[in-house]
Amino acid sequence: MDTGTTAFMLCCIIGLTVMIPGLALFYGGMVSVKSSTNMMMMTFGAVAIVGVLWVLFGFSMTFGTSYGGFVGSFTEFLGMKNLTKPMTTINGFSVSLFALFQALFAAITVALVSGAAADRMKFSAWMVFAAAWAVLVYFPVAHWVFAVDGVVTPDAKGGWIANKLKAIDFAGGTAVHINSGAAALAVAIVLGKSLGFGKFRKPHNVPLTLLGAGLLWAGWYAFNGGSALAAGTSAAIVMVTTFTATCAATLAWLVVEKIKDGHVTGVGAASGSVTGLVAITPACGAVTPIGSILLGLIAGAICPLAVGLKSRFGYDDSLDVVGVHLVGGVIGTLLIGFFASASMPNQTDGLFYGGGADQLWKQAIAVAAVMAYSFVIAYVIALIIKKTMGIRISSDEEEMGIDAKYHRDAAYELLPA
Repeated sequence: MDTGTTAFMLCCIIGLTVMIPGLALFYGGMVSVKSSTNMMMMTFGAVAIVGVLWVLFGFSMTFGTSYGGFVGSFTEFLGMKNLTKPMTTINGFSVSLFALFQALFAAITVALVSGAAADRMKFSAWMVFAAAWAVLVYFPVAHWVFAVDGVVTPDAKGGWIANKLKAIDFAGGTAVHINSGAAALAVAIVLGKSLGFGKFRKPHNVPLTLLGAGLLWAGWYAFNGGSALAAGTSAAIVMVTTFTATCAATLAWLVVEKIKDGHVTGVGAASGSVTGLVAITPACGAVTPIGSILLGLIAGAICPLAVGLKSRFGYDDSLDVVGVHLVGGVIGTLLIGFFASASMPNQTDGLFYGGGADQLWKQAIAVAAVMAYSFVIAYVIALIIKKTMGIRISSDEEEMGIDAKYHRDAAYELLPA
């Protein structure tokens, strides 16, 4: 057992856990004053239900021996069995610790989808969707991307994207961001437009959103750095590229905002930083620090324009999950094909470093496969929920506010006692 790496992974798990309130605050500050508690509860609810499913069979589906590269064995680690033995280790630390690290990836990914459902989705419907999407989409897709051959057991075969296609995704541009962004688009379409769609959406508490973005930024070092699975040079480099890309994307978003709208905003700064974090996630081990700045600038310039697509096409992606996570994830994943350098931990050259277009095609196939699969299955799940238990609150309830209708402890006391 490597005690240094074990301690490093324990710290990363704490960092990832900080992302839970970070995401809740980030989303909670951007919605109406009448639905802030509900928005934050959607994050905590998703984490809770995914955590239980992960222990029961999610880890096994994700990292168990593969069935054709598409999903892991349902029973190999059922109930997290076989992970408590001292000899079951990976990179010098317990596989049970690795399982907890990856459980937080799963939980946060599912919670990201909730941003498309703000102000109008039944909490019960959200919890059913979160559970179904985790089982049918996240666990298989994470197997495709994260289950490297032999990662848990020496002879185990893993997912097709990681081992056959060999697309690069250091920490989840496809499995986390494109996956959740495509699902968010499907949910937004099935839910339909909110009563306030097309009007200026005023965040009720910008400082909460900025605080949430800051906590996400802090936790992202664990998200990306911890994916190195060792306390060493790779983790350090990954944290550097994560920082630089985020700074560049924040600046680019604010410049676009100034040119487009004539001002810069706190929500713009928060969204720009998250955009940089999203875009660098797949590429943090592939691009140099200079490459990460270029990647951040590109993502930070394109994503605020992509946010405007919801008005043009009429889907109500309330908190811009599509514009930030789907588009940012696609940008970061594809730019690996251009900016990757063999001097970095992933040891691959992209087009601009003499590596040709081979890696770019691999990245494009991974993007298309994850996007299509997640969107279709999420759409079907949401449609089934809509036709059975109902997915959306009534217009009267939306006008009153989802907190007042469904939760006893609203974020703010709006009426005198």
